[in-house]
Amino acid sequence: MTGSSRGIGADTAVLLAQRGFDVVINYRDERKARRAEQAVEKVRAAGGESFAVRADLTDGEAVEEMFRAVVREWGGLDLLVLNASGGMESGAAEDYALQLNRDAQVRVLEAAVPLMDPGSRVVFVTSHQAHFIATTPTMPEYEPVARSKRAGEDALRARIPALDELGIGFVVVSGDMIEGTATALILNRVSPGALDARREAAGRLYNVQEFAAEIADAAVAPIPEDRTRLVGDVSSFTPIPGE
Repeated sequence: MTGSSRGIGADTAVLLAQRGFDVVINYRDERKARRAEQAVEKVRAAGGESFAVRADLTDGEAVEEMFRAVVREWGGLDLLVLNASGGMESGAAEDYALQLNRDAQVRVLEAAVPLMDPGSRVVFVTSHQAHFIATTPTMPEYEPVARSKRAGEDALRARIPALDELGIGFVVVSGDMIEGTATALILNRVSPGALDARREAAGRLYNVQEFAAEIADAAVAPIPEDRTRLVGDVSSFTPIPGE
């Protein structure tokens, strides 16, 4: 599971363990190694086997090494959760959002597929602000990230026919702003009142654990016909034609 050393990813990893999965904890920054190991211990306490792998997903060799570690430990993979995302980090390169949210997602999928048997599943995690960006504007501060995440979703969806031929399921889990996440806090800082405004429009916002439960459920629940699991209120968003 990518991006799983903290927050939604770490909570999802524990919930997946409770559902019978063993979980690889992926993290990018060496400074977060201790936190990743804490996530590993929580997964083990929940009943799953686990180990942590540091891998910057924008680094192709690091991604390959991550999956070599999976093969050494477990021989293969039956679930890939693409949770890592970003683009609002200070000092990031101008095209970093696209590198991570589109190019890296495809890279990770392509590296994982040879390890997956029929009946396996891929879960891609995104936000309503990104999923609906083609039909519903978002705040200017978030738009570049939203468009890059939608580009990643589109690139992954383009691979659905090939995944279907291999018997590998694919589902997108899209959620509104999530209470307590770093992204929500950053957006509320750069655009004061954004979180309160979205909460009022939606009626309520999911918290980290609630959204993590939706992702974990998506790993085992029947896949919707449109391959999309929408979490939370969507009345403020204009549907995507054809989805």
